[in-house]
Amino acid sequence: MSGLIAGLVIIGLLGLVLLALALHIVRQYEKAVVFRFGRVIGEKDPGLVVIVPFVNVLRKVSFRIVTMPIQSQGIITRDNVSVDVSAVAYYRVVDATKSVVAIESVEAAINQIAQTTLRKVVGQHTLDEILAETDRINIDIKEILEAETLEWGVLVTLVELKDIQLPETMKRAMARQAEAEREKRAKIIAAEGEFLAASALGDAADIMMAHPLALQLRNLQTLIEIGVDKNTTVVFPGPLMSTIQEMGAFLSRETGAAAKLADPTVSEPVSARAGANGSLPPGDVR
Repeated sequence: MSGLIAGLVIIGLLGLVLLALALHIVRQYEKAVVFRFGRVIGEKDPGLVVIVPFVNVLRKVSFRIVTMPIQSQGIITRDNVSVDVSAVAYYRVVDATKSVVAIESVEAAINQIAQTTLRKVVGQHTLDEILAETDRINIDIKEILEAETLEWGVLVTLVELKDIQLPETMKRAMARQAEAEREKRAKIIAAEGEFLAASALGDAADIMMAHPLALQLRNLQTLIEIGVDKNTTVVFPGPLMSTIQEMGAFLSRETGAAAKLADPTVSEPVSARAGANGSLPPGDVR
């Protein structure tokens, strides 16, 4: 009786083992490649998959995008500058059977070919092109990898240069170049400003030549600005002195006229009767 029970237990355990070997769960992002006696008989979609143990073998393949860093490579550019360039590649499997049959290890193969392709493509460009045209370099690397990996059932979706390390001497040279470029732009801007200022002054001079009163008003404005600074000495230009004299004569004439109207017996002062140039009116005797 005990031997029968032991036999049933053993049969039950064997049945559980066979059931575990026969039943497989394929996830949503996977596909399963089924081999029968070493030959591919087909692919299985996500879900519960039942195979014949010891006859069929199942290999699961993930279809998710894989991020693979490309380690830094010491590269000599076309203009003989040594740089260290690292990148990152994104790929995914598009053909499960090819990815299992055509190549032993997809990740290792892509990693190696990505390193050699990175060195090859970057070495064909100058340093300035590497720094300014990274998008074009990324596309070139992607196209080369894509042409190689499609035979393995793998699609490279994106390649990006991640880091570009320059020698210290090159960094200092580039910093000096950038500083010289900024100084050049500053001098050009200053020269353009001087040109515009000179043009504006020329236009202003033409206007003042056509309208002398504008020059006198500008002189008076200058006196106001000087007075704000509380200066003790003020130098009057020649044309401004004549203007002040004319204004003084005008004020004297107005003062004399007002006094004569107030008292007819008061004679008009000589200074009031004098003209702007100091001459007396006709008929006046000093």
